[in-house]
Amino acid sequence: MGAQTAHEAQTAKTPRLIAIANQKGGVGKTTTVINLATALAAVEKRVLVIDLDPQGNASTGLGLGRAERRLNAYHVLIGSVPLGGAVTATAIPGLDMVPSGMDLSGAEIELAGEDDRLHRLKTALDGQLDGYDYVLVDCPPALGLLTVNALIAAHAVLVPLQCEFFALEGVSHLVRTVERIKKSYNPDLDIQGIVLTMFDRRNNLSDEVANDVRAHFGDKVYETVIPRNVRVSEAPSHGKPVLLYDTGCAGSRAYIHLAGEVLRRERSLAA
Repeated sequence: MGAQTAHEAQTAKTPRLIAIANQKGGVGKTTTVINLATALAAVEKRVLVIDLDPQGNASTGLGLGRAERRLNAYHVLIGSVPLGGAVTATAIPGLDMVPSGMDLSGAEIELAGEDDRLHRLKTALDGQLDGYDYVLVDCPPALGLLTVNALIAAHAVLVPLQCEFFALEGVSHLVRTVERIKKSYNPDLDIQGIVLTMFDRRNNLSDEVANDVRAHFGDKVYETVIPRNVRVSEAPSHGKPVLLYDTGCAGSRAYIHLAGEVLRRERSLAA
């Protein structure tokens, strides 16, 4: 491997950790994780995905079989292996992963009595992320111990929001949780952005929800909206991000645009 450029040396010291979270399931959270990670890797960012969701959908969607998940996020959280012991390369150049494991579903109970239970992920990541530009954490669809660990470790939160009737109510709850975490544990935590998902241009409700969310959260909402798209739904069953499954489809184009927005916001924060 050649000598690091100045940029590589800088990003090696300060990878950005973004938690992708929404306590409601079925909002496109995992789909956003795997496709945003793929888009970032495509522009030569070094990316690590940490799958903290016991369902393991991000691990499946990035093509990791059960045999490749023997050491996983559960072992990192309980401290039985260092982060590097659970990092697995994906088929996508520049994109690595800490997969999920079924034991994660019991981790909240197992860690409940530990004094450092809220900081397990942060402790495991400290000093272990050299070489990465971005770390994306796929949180479970609940505001429990695993998600709180991710929010305490993260620099920012990205919130996928489905265009449906109760969307605003749900995200308002998450925002209150982020504010509590920021006040008590992680003063640097901020919402990087809210991305509208499963947008259906044929449905007036999608437009109404999008307008309500933009009125409430202003420029926190990304310009990019992720459309309902059959190819996006099909891709995980093939163990691929939609960006690899069908590069030209509307869903792929939307995630490429979203990655561009994320990078622009990141650059403005660094300026």
